[in-house]
Amino acid sequence: MFYGITSGIISSKKYEFNHVIKDIQTLNKMAINSELHTTAVSANAYLQIQDKYRIMDCGASMGDNYGPIVVAKNKIQINSETKIGIPGKLTSAFLLLKLYLKDANFIELNFDEIVPAIENDEIDAGLIIHEGQITYKESGYEVILNLPRLWSDECDYPIPLGLNIITRSLSIDEQNEISQIIKSSIKYALANVEEALDYSMKFGRGVSRDIAKEFVLMYVNSDTVNINSRGINGLNYFYLKAKKLGLIDELPRLDIIETF
Repeated sequence: MFYGITSGIISSKKYEFNHVIKDIQTLNKMAINSELHTTAVSANAYLQIQDKYRIMDCGASMGDNYGPIVVAKNKIQINSETKIGIPGKLTSAFLLLKLYLKDANFIELNFDEIVPAIENDEIDAGLIIHEGQITYKESGYEVILNLPRLWSDECDYPIPLGLNIITRSLSIDEQNEISQIIKSSIKYALANVEEALDYSMKFGRGVSRDIAKEFVLMYVNSDTVNINSRGINGLNYFYLKAKKLGLIDELPRLDIIETF
């Protein structure tokens, strides 16, 4: 998404972007502490920062019949004692899991520590948010909770996972201008996929180019260009279901910046 900006192809005489590359749980915490002007965050974490940040209409990561899954070495029955590794309690993946799983022994780990922990029998299962959604079969794992399938059985819209947000401390004009620059970068990447993928491979954690491309295009697509096309419906459903189940207290204010 940010290749256009990083490469200088999409630029601004007014703004300079300093890329902070962290896992999503760390970015969630940084946003809660108001450390970033604009960032990706989990839709779950947005509940805690809605008064400090607005949602951009671009940059969202939506799962359209795919998304986080719970995997294990073997088929197991989940109970309250089952140790499930999760990539952080602020992540959308964890709130999604809670929509369909009442209780288990949730163990917080860095997202890239979950598969090794399964392999070493430190946990019984893991909530996977990375390329493991594609490669779990190659690793010999079984899906024990197919969250995207459960979601699609009751909702026709994609699962909201990540959102792009911008601080309210900037003026409205500044928020709009920066959002437009980021949308232009996303559009450039989608129009020049192979070029942008060359850049993205630096962060591929050793996966093949084909797997990286498949994973990237799962989460950078038309819903990423404009959340209002379909994603907003998924986001509303996500929060409404969580509230009905008592997982959140109030529905957030969805204050979305619209760009062209």
